[in-house]
Amino acid sequence: MDKRLLYYINWGLLAYVLILYLLGVGNLYSASSTRLGSGFAVADFYQKQLIWGVCGIGGMLLAMTFDYRQLRNLAWPFFLASLVLLCLVPLVGKKVYGATRWLSLGFMSIQPSEVAKLAVLLLAARLLAKEQRPLGWKDFLSVLAVGLVPSALIITQPDLGTTLMLMLILAGMILFRGLRGHILKICLVSLPCIAPLMWFVGMHDYQRQRILTFLDPGIDPRGSGYHILQSRIAIGSGQLWGKGFKEGTQSQLRFLPERHSDFAVAVFGEEWGFVGCLCLVTLFCLFLLSIFSTAVQAKDRFGSILVVGIFFYFFWQIFINISMVLGLMPVVGIPLPFISYGGSATLLNFTLLGIVLNVSMRRFMFKS
Repeated sequence: MDKRLLYYINWGLLAYVLILYLLGVGNLYSASSTRLGSGFAVADFYQKQLIWGVCGIGGMLLAMTFDYRQLRNLAWPFFLASLVLLCLVPLVGKKVYGATRWLSLGFMSIQPSEVAKLAVLLLAARLLAKEQRPLGWKDFLSVLAVGLVPSALIITQPDLGTTLMLMLILAGMILFRGLRGHILKICLVSLPCIAPLMWFVGMHDYQRQRILTFLDPGIDPRGSGYHILQSRIAIGSGQLWGKGFKEGTQSQLRFLPERHSDFAVAVFGEEWGFVGCLCLVTLFCLFLLSIFSTAVQAKDRFGSILVVGIFFYFFWQIFINISMVLGLMPVVGIPLPFISYGGSATLLNFTLLGIVLNVSMRRFMFKS
């Protein structure tokens, strides 16, 4: 790798990532603690997150070493490999909490749906970078199929959250690339027609119950509404300045479910209050702005569209998770990047940021 590229690294983005990751590890340490009499019992989630973070940083550095334009040639093989992994999940996958989403490798488990996200990003960027004019029906349907095929496999796991994420990422990439007006109008008109089909055919009973609970959490306060109610109590009890590190009652006394994963930000809100949450959201905004600026500054269409896809990958996770924790959206099981616990997700997050840094480093080397 040309050493001159080090001068063009987006150091601001790198700083935001490391700060978010360290905040996440600290938050997980608190979320892993349970108050028992005069002491605490600490689970090992934060230790695992540290290990995955080291692996993720290795993946990020590796993603920075080669010319990102070579990813064009890997897009199709990687996409087909991700489909093979998704097909293996129902056959030999590991079942956790009633869902079969993981493949066990003995010493670790991987979630093929996370691999599919990267595969869809790469292949969609390759297809969208072909033409300069707005997309017609043929190009639009080919890109849409890239998301629909893995989504059909993922939704059977069942994993509605990841399916939703894949389609939202693709939608953002397509809109950024440009779509003919009549196609966009037809898509907007079709969405209300698809909603009833998803409700009666594409969703399980527990998923429909989550939406009904979102509309009125009080209908089942000890069942499906418990997560949202406890999350609101935790964040609200933090008030302006919070209760302090490891001083939250909802998390430390185990009232808050999934406090290390989907509802990790509720732990943060209870301990650091409104001011702490405002700082966290500001940090995420700077993080997203830095990624988007890289997409704008990229000198080739493939790099620009690829980074835009990564931007929407992070944007939708941040938006949906925080909205879910606040009770503004149904619970769909989407983690908050770098704050929630997750091995495969952490590795993928750092690797994607390595690609963003790769595009940023090479923005002065050539023209499109």
